[in-house]
Amino acid sequence: MNLLIKYQDIKSNETVRTYITKADESLIALGFTEHSFAHVTKVAQTASYILETLGFSERDCELAKIAGFLHDIGNLVNRTDHAQSGALIAFRLLDHMGMEAQEIATIVTAIGNHDEGTAEAVNPIAAALILADKTDVRRSRVRNKDKTTFDIHDRVNYSVKRSVVKINEDRTLIKLKLTVDLHYGSIMDYFEIFMVRMLLCRKAAESLGMGFRLIINEQQVV
Repeated sequence: MNLLIKYQDIKSNETVRTYITKADESLIALGFTEHSFAHVTKVAQTASYILETLGFSERDCELAKIAGFLHDIGNLVNRTDHAQSGALIAFRLLDHMGMEAQEIATIVTAIGNHDEGTAEAVNPIAAALILADKTDVRRSRVRNKDKTTFDIHDRVNYSVKRSVVKINEDRTLIKLKLTVDLHYGSIMDYFEIFMVRMLLCRKAAESLGMGFRLIINEQQVV
């Protein structure tokens, strides 16, 4: 029997939470920034905000939140190709929970298409997931306490004092506004890290009929 699975069902599921915890433990060992519950919850909320603001249905927003919460679960297997392995893990979880096949397909497609190199905004939920994931930059994602050993990802994330994703009133433009402290990194660091991601965000925004703009210190750079 097909069930109407809700975001809260996913968020409170002990198996899901165990997989996300264990996936993030692997990334801790590899020296990655935070990919645990703070990240996936923020991605879920931002993806839902994007679709809700653009007038998508309540159910579409719910599916976007589910995709956002599950999108990094593939790190449980390996960082390489984690979008594809995550899609397969999500498929098994959602199928076991009794979700409708069409909804599983939408979520799995979004997860399998969210990461750089293979990402494509193949449907609105995939586009919202890409935008939400690639715009989550913030100081609290840095777990390395020794600033003298920061790599470029640490420097870029730690430099961000404030990060806001906002859609304009006309719903024609999505903006990522960053307030940065350049004491920890240079603007060139941002270009090096963000260029591929921001171009990906622009493509995702365009698939939703919008433009995309990155603003650093209130200065338009993309």
